[in-house]
Amino acid sequence: MTVLLLGAAGFGLYLLYDINSFTIDCRPLRLGFLLGTLLIGGATLWQLAAAFRAGYISGLGDLVLLALGLASFGALIYCLFFALPFQETYTAPENGRPVYTGGAYALCRHPGVLCFFAMYLFWGLAARPSDLLWVGMTFSVLNGGYAWFQDRVTFPKTFCNYETYRAKAPFLLPNPASIRRAKATWGHPDAKEEEL
Repeated sequence: MTVLLLGAAGFGLYLLYDINSFTIDCRPLRLGFLLGTLLIGGATLWQLAAAFRAGYISGLGDLVLLALGLASFGALIYCLFFALPFQETYTAPENGRPVYTGGAYALCRHPGVLCFFAMYLFWGLAARPSDLLWVGMTFSVLNGGYAWFQDRVTFPKTFCNYETYRAKAPFLLPNPASIRRAKATWGHPDAKEEEL
């Protein structure tokens, strides 16, 4: 129960961080994303450590699942911090900041949510019969809700062309057209999706 409360508090801090970003811009609340990540990450490490101590994680199959979870974690970090060109994403021109629509963000509007889900699925299966699987799935539902909030509230206020992007890229599940756009723009941050 403590782990779920830590995770819920982490997502609550994410929401405060987002709301703060387009309302009052209170300096201490700018730490919400970092503190939320520490709570969710700490709760996850707590669950993994408990599974190791209990001997639930053993054998080659569990190690493969752990490795797949780690790869999903790497993909999550990539989507959140490296798939976005810094200049385009984090500097706001006078007419508003445009959303980046290439690579992983051509696949769907929230590719990190898929990586987050996969990470908990693999780690939860490796740590069975511990609580990590159902805790991770609960965190994934909360993450999906947070992504929905960003998609409907935060990002339209943050990015000048988000409505156009939302009309073209799927919310979570890639489709054939979005896969083609992702392949054409991956590794080419200057590629314009409109030209494809």
